[in-house]
Amino acid sequence: MTIKKRNPVAVQDAIKKVIDVVENESIMTLNIEDSLNYILAENVIATYDIPRFNKSPYDGFAIRSEDSNGANGDNRIFFKVVDHIGAGTTSDVKLGKCEAVRIMTGAQIPEGADAVVMFEQTTEEQQGFKIRKQFVHGENIAFKGEECKENEIVLNKGQMINSGVIAVLATFGYTKVSVYQRPTVAVIATGSELLAPDEPLQPGKIRNSNGPMIQALCQELNIKSTTYNIQEDNLQGCINIVEEALSNHDIVITTGGVSVGDYDYLPKVYDEINAEVLFNKVQMRPGSVTTVAYKENKLLFGLSGNPSACYSGFHLFTKPAILKMMNANEIYPPIVEAILEDDFKKANPFTRFIRAKITFSEQGMYATPAGFNKSNAVVAIAKSNGMIILPSGTRGYSKGDTVKVILTDHQSYERVLNL
Repeated sequence: MTIKKRNPVAVQDAIKKVIDVVENESIMTLNIEDSLNYILAENVIATYDIPRFNKSPYDGFAIRSEDSNGANGDNRIFFKVVDHIGAGTTSDVKLGKCEAVRIMTGAQIPEGADAVVMFEQTTEEQQGFKIRKQFVHGENIAFKGEECKENEIVLNKGQMINSGVIAVLATFGYTKVSVYQRPTVAVIATGSELLAPDEPLQPGKIRNSNGPMIQALCQELNIKSTTYNIQEDNLQGCINIVEEALSNHDIVITTGGVSVGDYDYLPKVYDEINAEVLFNKVQMRPGSVTTVAYKENKLLFGLSGNPSACYSGFHLFTKPAILKMMNANEIYPPIVEAILEDDFKKANPFTRFIRAKITFSEQGMYATPAGFNKSNAVVAIAKSNGMIILPSGTRGYSKGDTVKVILTDHQSYERVLNL
């Protein structure tokens, strides 16, 4: 067969080509307890002020601040406790001069009070307590509506639903929520050299690691994936299985069969099913032969058969496309700066992505290449939580240089936020 000439495109251009053709999934309604990790399809509005009333953020005593004027270590002022308010209850007492109401965290401030004295700021006395500091109006009080006002947008369309989002929905009385459906994914690992993980090794054969890896990457996004096996190892067999997968799923991911070779059928498959090829070569290492095609609002990702190249391709192209289908606000992984912990002297004619172990300290982030770093490396993936980006045209980096890093797991995201 005739192989189309591969004209490499820049990584950013390739990503843009993919995202530009993505269309959003349909909207559906779920009970909030079933909505975890879906994407909000509408803004969520506050149905009342938060807090609903002036309340105490601490256990203590509600007082009139003016009664504390002049209090100090040499002039301790006595307050008489005249009532007690537990969480969920209120008081009918209106405070008089140097009177206080014992109040628990979250309870409503009684009439007349405008400050709260924490328990540890008092010295207990018969029928009350003494203080040795002045309090000002509003001290230790959470005021009505200071967090949000009624009818204010509190959650934005496109936000991923996590446990905090569910808490907000429940707070405002939402029992159902509109979300975007998740795309479904078909995974096809091509290559006559592949064996299933439970099959005994044979001469010239290797076990299929890419298929299970892609399924796991999809599962991290809470995306259901289905594995398809090619029944006949020939062109028509490839066409049949890709058409079947495409008819049942929004995304078809193939690994292997995308480089130039006598037995690589995928370029021809795309022709036969009338899919538009967005690009068939990317200016990147590893994974330059990554190919993405498009047909009737569905995407076909031809990822490299080499594990590290497959891994890089998924994070760069497939994952953002999946998140875009669900109309997520944030579809790209965080990119941060880190200090290189080891030399990497290889020249980079194409942009290079190196699996790396990212570590954190009070001084910042450090990136160490994760062991053996060729495109067919498998173990390095397991040791990595990020990818170092070395731009095209650079001629190597030294230990101590600052490099950009793509974070590839959520634990790393959280560590960055806590630095």
